[in-house]
Amino acid sequence: MSYLRNLLRWFEQQSRGRETTVIVAVSSVIVAIILFIVLPEIREFFEAGGPVLWGILMVTIIMWTLIIERFWFFQYLLPQKRLEIIDEWGSVNNKGDWFSMRMRDQMISEVSTETKRFLLTIETMMQILPLLGLLGTVVGMIKVFDVMTFFGTGNARLMASGVSQATIPTMAGLVAAISGLYIANLLKRKADDEIARIADQLIID
Repeated sequence: MSYLRNLLRWFEQQSRGRETTVIVAVSSVIVAIILFIVLPEIREFFEAGGPVLWGILMVTIIMWTLIIERFWFFQYLLPQKRLEIIDEWGSVNNKGDWFSMRMRDQMISEVSTETKRFLLTIETMMQILPLLGLLGTVVGMIKVFDVMTFFGTGNARLMASGVSQATIPTMAGLVAAISGLYIANLLKRKADDEIARIADQLIID
């Protein structure tokens, strides 16, 4: 019976986390679409940056969606999880024996898994963004060379379009990666601090 209750609680927590992630993701996409429609400067920027810039935008939206979800988790969901674990540990008898210590290790492991969720994905996306910017540079330079092949150096307008596609994605990728660098390190430190805090609160008699 206790196992079934714990299993149901786990499914509830998992579904709650997914709902939060979906809500944040949809909100981020809606905000990006509104900004794109309302501000003509943004449309011109993406047209000048080329197709790779759209990939950078999507990765950036996903990265910041996960970052916002992590802040939501630490602010609202983790305190409740901490209280549940402390109450569950308080109801355990013989806290110094082998079985209770394994239960304690399992509780800490569950908290560690939940607090560090998506952190590796966020760090991976931070590393992908500059590479996408470099891909945009390559695509833009290829366009410049194609223009030079067919028109020589006489068509400055087409060459400028290729140069824009070569430089704008690089800048956008670096800016997007830098924007998440400090936040990712902050979340990682906060996760480690929360795990240590909960471990300290599970006192062994």
